[in-house]
Amino acid sequence: MLKRRVAIQDFAAEARLFNSRAVVAILFVVLMFCVIVYNQYKLQVVLYQDYQTRSEGNRIKVVPLAPNRGLIYDRSGILLAENRPVFSLELVPEQISDMTATLAQLAELIELSPAQQDNFLKQVKAQRRFNSIALKEQLTDSEVAILAVNQHRFQGVTVEARLSRHYPFGDLFTHAIGYIGKINTRELQQLEADGEAANYAASRDIGKIGLERFYQRELHGTMGYQEVEVNNRGRLIRVLRSVPAVSGRNIHLGLDVGLQLTAQQILQQQRGAIVAIDPRDGAVLAFYSNPGYDPNLFVHGISSANYNELLNSSDRPLINRVTQGTYPPASTIKPHLALLGLETNTITPTTKIWDPGYFMLPNSDHRFRDHLRWGHGWVDVYQAVMKSCDTFFYEMGVKLGIDRISDYMSKMGFGEKTGIDIHEESSGIMPSRGWKRARHNQPWYPGDTVPLSIGQSYWTTTPLQLTVATALLLNKGVLPTPHLVTAFSDDNGSEAIAPVLTRTIDVVDERNWDVVMDTMHRTVRDVGGTAHRAFVGTNYEAGGKTGTAQLAAIAQDAEYDAETIDERLRDNAMYIGYAPYDKPRIVITIALENAGGGGANAAPMARQILDYYFAAGVNHDE
Repeated sequence: MLKRRVAIQDFAAEARLFNSRAVVAILFVVLMFCVIVYNQYKLQVVLYQDYQTRSEGNRIKVVPLAPNRGLIYDRSGILLAENRPVFSLELVPEQISDMTATLAQLAELIELSPAQQDNFLKQVKAQRRFNSIALKEQLTDSEVAILAVNQHRFQGVTVEARLSRHYPFGDLFTHAIGYIGKINTRELQQLEADGEAANYAASRDIGKIGLERFYQRELHGTMGYQEVEVNNRGRLIRVLRSVPAVSGRNIHLGLDVGLQLTAQQILQQQRGAIVAIDPRDGAVLAFYSNPGYDPNLFVHGISSANYNELLNSSDRPLINRVTQGTYPPASTIKPHLALLGLETNTITPTTKIWDPGYFMLPNSDHRFRDHLRWGHGWVDVYQAVMKSCDTFFYEMGVKLGIDRISDYMSKMGFGEKTGIDIHEESSGIMPSRGWKRARHNQPWYPGDTVPLSIGQSYWTTTPLQLTVATALLLNKGVLPTPHLVTAFSDDNGSEAIAPVLTRTIDVVDERNWDVVMDTMHRTVRDVGGTAHRAFVGTNYEAGGKTGTAQLAAIAQDAEYDAETIDERLRDNAMYIGYAPYDKPRIVITIALENAGGGGANAAPMARQILDYYFAAGVNHDE
């Protein structure tokens, strides 16, 4: 049997294989070591600043500081809008893993309504998750104590002390000052578009209407911040650096608390508006719309029930009647039209017409009635204004024509916003041929001009607009821009607002303007004047004009009977006036909805306002 031959082992080949494998292994180890060295170099040298910043970010945080909102004062320094400390329950969504469970647990400790929870969840969706969001504001002392004891159970839940806006006079200044409320999504987007979002990083509120909105930038101030060191639980260890917030500027108004209270007291439950300005510079002295509402309801979020009650009220308390209420000016516009007639020589101070109690256009059998069915007899411009003779102005208006009336009254500011420093303002309607064609697709007829000549028909104005136009009469063609704010102040001092006075009408004959002022003076001073009874016994000389705006159409031969007309369709009572007669310092307009005649209802209210103005010395410069 042959034995198998054993192969001789090749040690040289095995040595070469081992050496090659060892070299590869060593090269691989060296390569990996180089990679490690490179990464260490990159981390510790190349990316040093980046990782240092990240490390510091885990230890140091920048906390924005909200500025204190500027305060609002009346002309005497009485505080109208202040900041009060309140406690609020706040959550940071990013730090809460189960929001639903957290809300349920908090609801077991304090009262949290479903509406509050729903509103909070809506804010969570709308705002950044790392921002602190208020779940409940105005916590009671007991609620603060309960939450403080249990705070260790809740990550991302804190009780914060903040300053909250408060309006101590409630609804007295609502339509002038307005209110603030929570910043919503639309407002946040607008802030981002304007490049101002960073300044609101710590702010929750923003002006919604009125002065709070118009002067939002001035009142808000500038955000500050703190660099703080925190531990791994996010708890504050120490403050490293602090840049204080700059408080907003305080604003001072021309409004007087006493005048406002007087306006509120005399209006009581009557729907309407009272506004007064200084004709010399346009400073607003009184600005009251009735009914109003408590602005404090909106500061922390008004309930749906309360808002729906305001929104659906037939009295429309949300409407600012001073600047948004549009009314036919009625006979209060007769002095302005009389001036136009005098300046265009359509009439003269001695022009007389016969008033049989009605006016008829040529080739027409329709009678446009005077408010006196038997007429006034022979009347000139003085008696026409003083006794409010409609027939005189019917005839003069037709002679003037719609083109001259519309053009001149537009220069007086009718049909245009006054430019007051709030956004909520209507322009009213100053009709013209073009306006009627655009609105009704109809031509202008002579019959349209007749009622327009006594402030009826399509013509509407706001009480503020009418007040400013009356100031223009007293200023002989110079139109003042009304303004609520008269000055700003801060730690560096105060800064007064310069009045804006613009000549809009050139004076043809100054004597014509004196005639018009005299007609208004006689309306108050002389027996037979429509405002005479209301001003008997005053210790000051005043001028004025009453107006009664008809809202419901009355048949040609029918008598007006308020008892048979729906209350909301009864006549509006209007009044414009000024005092003293020789050097006017106050111009006032009263607009009362569905109150009846202006002489019997609006003029006595104007008397009370003017009595207070002069008795209390509201104007301190004389």
